[in-house]
Amino acid sequence: MVASMILETLIDFGARLATPGEFSKRAFLNGRVDLIKAEAVARLIEAKSEDAVKILAKQVAGGLGEFINEARDSLIEIMAHIEVSIDYAEDDLPLNLLEKIEEKLLTLERKLENIIEISARKKGLISGFKAVILGKPNVGKSTLLNQILSTNRAIISTVAGTTRDTIEEEIRVGTHLIKIVDTAGIRDSSDEVERIGIGRSKEAAKSADMIIALFDASKKVDEEDMEVLTFLEEIKGDKKCFYLLNKVEKDLKFDKTLLPKEVIEISATKDASPIIRKIREYLDTQKVDSEIILISENQIRRVKETTKALKESKEFLNEGSLELFSFHLHEAVDALRAITRPYSVDEVMDKMFSDFCLGK
Repeated sequence: MVASMILETLIDFGARLATPGEFSKRAFLNGRVDLIKAEAVARLIEAKSEDAVKILAKQVAGGLGEFINEARDSLIEIMAHIEVSIDYAEDDLPLNLLEKIEEKLLTLERKLENIIEISARKKGLISGFKAVILGKPNVGKSTLLNQILSTNRAIISTVAGTTRDTIEEEIRVGTHLIKIVDTAGIRDSSDEVERIGIGRSKEAAKSADMIIALFDASKKVDEEDMEVLTFLEEIKGDKKCFYLLNKVEKDLKFDKTLLPKEVIEISATKDASPIIRKIREYLDTQKVDSEIILISENQIRRVKETTKALKESKEFLNEGSLELFSFHLHEAVDALRAITRPYSVDEVMDKMFSDFCLGK
């Protein structure tokens, strides 16, 4: 109450409340932080996992900024050599100059592509990982979700097709944030509402980082099981898939040879710790040590623009068209510069800093 009264008095005498992100925006405009650090601060405020905090803290410390500045300086140095060389005939260029330049560009291009790949693979460390429970109807998906959450979140019934839509909940496993998604059972259905739910289940699985594929150990393999296995083969790609045999307390009738060797046997009504342990072990291998990763769509887009410009520039370098080579090199430098300090400052900054907490 005292603090509120003091604040009201200060406002009466002409003070005002800071707008969202105002302090960080001022620091950026005054050159105290670059856009990379400002974006990291914004994400750090909203961080929900220890993994995210560690990665974003590195960004605030300047790891990505240092790499971007070094890459930009390297390109500017190359541009300086080329600008001078444009005034001379190609025969007068220093020996191996073009070969050395191409080698530098190729090395930088590979580094940038590697950063994009790592960032895509490990984005879950910042925003959280998505794990989808998949299986035919009445295999125990909702029971497993409830057991993982230690609460009755999903309706459980012996009637097949009870779950008609996806059910999502967030949990922490070790230092990791995970969104667990229960889905409608995969099967052919004449029920329109259930078909919509099955379609949503498949879309959720396609966008997931991990698939928890559940099968009933107490029943023989049927067409619905085969449909689930076929769908998994179509979408799994580089996703991590955990294959679970549920209801192992009953007599085994499921043909285990249809599944990978590493099958997790559980009783979803009693204990979900085996799958939780396996998920944690897998996610622990995804941690970032000294790797640089991109944390925003702006950063990813700009790095992709840079690599595209580098590829185009090399084509003209090989042809000896130094003016066009220099033009595309300028594009690459501009794309890198936009990661740390974009040209359209007001529009971008107002949008970004408005997401900050009050005064931060």
